[in-house]
This record gives sequence, C-alpha cells and structure tokens, in this order.
Amino acid sequence: MKQLKVPSPQKIDSLFDWILANLDRLAIGAMIAAAIVAVMLAMRWIGHRLLANEPAEWGWRGIIGRVLARTSVFFMVAAAIDIVVSYAAIPAKLAHLADMFFLVAASLQAAIWAREIIVGVIRSRVGEDPGASTLGNAMALIRVLVNVVVFAIALVVILDNLGVNVTALVAGLGIGGIAIGLAAQGIFSDLFAALSIVFDRPFRRGDTIRYGSGTDVTVGTVERIGLKTTRLRSISGEQVIMANTKLLEQEVRNLAEAKVRRVSLTFSLTYQTSAETLEKLPAIAEAVIKAVKTAKLVRCIPTAFAPSSIDCELVYDDRTISPDTLAHHKADIIVGMARAFAREKIDFAYPTQTTYTAAPDGKLVMPWAQPPK
Repeated sequence: MKQLKVPSPQKIDSLFDWILANLDRLAIGAMIAAAIVAVMLAMRWIGHRLLANEPAEWGWRGIIGRVLARTSVFFMVAAAIDIVVSYAAIPAKLAHLADMFFLVAASLQAAIWAREIIVGVIRSRVGEDPGASTLGNAMALIRVLVNVVVFAIALVVILDNLGVNVTALVAGLGIGGIAIGLAAQGIFSDLFAALSIVFDRPFRRGDTIRYGSGTDVTVGTVERIGLKTTRLRSISGEQVIMANTKLLEQEVRNLAEAKVRRVSLTFSLTYQTSAETLEKLPAIAEAVIKAVKTAKLVRCIPTAFAPSSIDCELVYDDRTISPDTLAHHKADIIVGMARAFAREKIDFAYPTQTTYTAAPDGKLVMPWAQPPK
C-alpha cells in the first residue's frame, strides 16, 4: 500500500512564518477581494430583480439586467484570488498561475457579457413578440452565431496569453471563414439583408408594400420576414416569396406609412359643354366628395382639349389606408359624379369622329338632320 507524503515540520514552520510575515498584506487583499465580490454579488442580485419585475423586457433595462445576472461565481472567485495574490509575496509560479486563472475567467466572462449585449440589442429591435415579429424565428440561429464569434475571440485571447502561437490558428480561421462565405454568400447576403430590415425598418409585418417598376409591379401585405426570404400576400390572394436581397435592391413603397392616399379620376366632356358649366365643376365635385367623410377635394378642372372631348381631372385625398375601403369610396364618388352630371345635364364624351360628305353639286351634306324650313 502506497504511503501518503506528510509535509515535514520544517515546511509547516516555513508556511506559518510566511503567513505571519504577510499577514497584513493578506488581510488587506482579503478585505478588498471580499468587498469586490460583495459588490458583484449585489449587482447580480439587482440584475435578477430587474428580470423578475420585467422578464420579457428587451429594452436597455432588460439588457442591463441580463448582463448583471450573467456574472458568474467562477469569475468572482478568480478575481478574488488574483487580488489576494497581488498583495501577498508568493512564489512567482503561483502568482503566474493565479494570473492565468483570472485571465481565463475574465475572457469567458467578457464573452458572456458581449453575447448578452449583442443579442439584447437585436431582440430589442425585433420586438416584444419574437414569434410574430420580423426576425423572431431566427433569434436562435443569431444567438448561435454570436456565441461562436465571441467565444472564438475569447479562446484566441486565452491561447495567446498562455504563450500559444495563434497566428496559424487565426489564419486558418480566416481562410475557413472565406471559404464558407464564398460557398454560402447568397445565404449570408440574405441574412444581412434581413438584419438590415430589422434595424432600418423600411417595413414591418402587416404593412402593405409595393415594389417593382413598369408592368412588373407587385402589391402585397407582409406576412413574414425570415432569414432568407420575405413572404407577402398579394391583393389577388396568392403568396409571393421574395429573396430579401432582391427585395431591398428595388424601390419599395410602404403604403401603410402613408398618411393620406391621393386618388386621381380622369373623365371627358363633350365640346358642347359650356364654359359656365366647366367653371362649376369644382363646386359639383365638392358636393359629391363631402358625402365621404375621410375624403377632401384637391382639384377638379379641365386639363386638355382632346380630339373628341374636353379632358378633365378630379383629384382628392382620402385618409383611409385600407385598400378595400379606398375602392368603395372611389366607387361612391364615381356614382355621385355620374348622378350630379345627369342632374346638371352634362354629357360625358366618348371617342367620336364626324364625317362630312359632298353632294353632286359640291355642297357639303351636314352629318346631322337639318331643321325644317
């Protein structure tokens, strides 16, 4: 049976002598360490209290609470040991070991704090309801990516301070990152486009947007913004799936942010319409539009002499945002203008052409009936 080695009386005496010689320094270091640990414990308690009062808060109050609550006991112990060692004259190897222990604990703790701050800022931009908001369904993956980045940096710092040559490691990570980036550049571009939507907020879930130009125009309501694509429900009912990068490359108009909608109606009147009647158009349109409470007349005026008509334009603003309500209001105004014109005996024009013919004697034959003599 193997016997345990018992320290010799000379070693025990030397240890007591060292403690007695450094008693004042050890006491000072222990008091300072105890005070710092007590402060960190109090801060961690405050963080837990902040989270207990508002567990779902993702503002700065919630971020600070999560940072304070994630202060680990491992870091507190390492900080206390390093402070005590710095005040006591201990062997250099033990002092170096304590410094390395504190370095490892501080690097890991800094990575945890950085992760909580970054994820908290992103969550505060995403919104209170992660399941229904912009990138709530991607927060798990974002948290993994943030963890990989911050703890990789912490690992490099630890290895570098331990004397390990990290140049090759950093170069390898860089080459690997470039290779992964080139292989998945489409995915990463859409991911960053999704993050830009979160922070810049050109539109949100539930907004009606219009994008495209010319004949390739799409109007739809945003249903979901994911890591790679944005899903919209078009006004015709089908679901439109658009890559985030392609969507942000186009001109996007957020119809939900419009305070009023300006609607323009064009119509044409016959050339037999008198100038006095044309002057009454604003008053007629004002009376019709007053029936729609959310609408306000901008103008109703003649705009051009066309080949077979006098072209006119009716413009009004409607505070309604709903496309269906806007369509109903437009229909009411069109019907109201038709009734007012019928009441005022104003004739709408349609494309016509008058043909004049000549009699055998060369006289023009009028295209309308001649009044009796």
